[in-house]
Amino acid sequence: MKRSGFTMLEVLIAVVIVALLLLALNTFIFSMGELWGRGSEAGRSGQAAIALQEVRPQNGATEQMLTFELSEGCRLINWPGHALPDVVCSLAVRDREGLLLLWHSKLEKNFTTDAPRETVITPLVTAMSYDYYDTDFKRWQTETTLRNDASGKPMVPQRLRFTFTYDKMTRETIVTLPNAAEGLPQF
Repeated sequence: MKRSGFTMLEVLIAVVIVALLLLALNTFIFSMGELWGRGSEAGRSGQAAIALQEVRPQNGATEQMLTFELSEGCRLINWPGHALPDVVCSLAVRDREGLLLLWHSKLEKNFTTDAPRETVITPLVTAMSYDYYDTDFKRWQTETTLRNDASGKPMVPQRLRFTFTYDKMTRETIVTLPNAAEGLPQF
């Protein structure tokens, strides 16, 4: 007896395999959309990727610092316990210490009262200055302190200029800061 067509079991197995493939493809597409869209969240929400914020470091003197947030946290930050998301980070340069990253999570119990933790990124940075583009003269101006706008509020610079010093050798590096439309790069 010659058999033609598929049995019901073969059809059900084929339907299940196709459904699993479609589910996997759907999950992949939506997760990739989240990853690609994550870098521009700051631009879409109207929030600047990097802002100025008053920070009270461990030495107790409150000052305006460049601040950015890592919503997923960062695996490179050495947490005393379990790593947390929503990490607020600031940059500072201190004499004889170098470039520091000040950080703490918004989810910590004493976020508003405790000073952020401090990690030395590199002891070779001896200075950080701020570059602002002057549209009137079409040139860059470097300043050692944050520039104020017409209302007296400090302005976020377009670039940071780091001075590295080792022994008698000195080098400068310029880092362009992303604007709100660009968002932060994923680290």
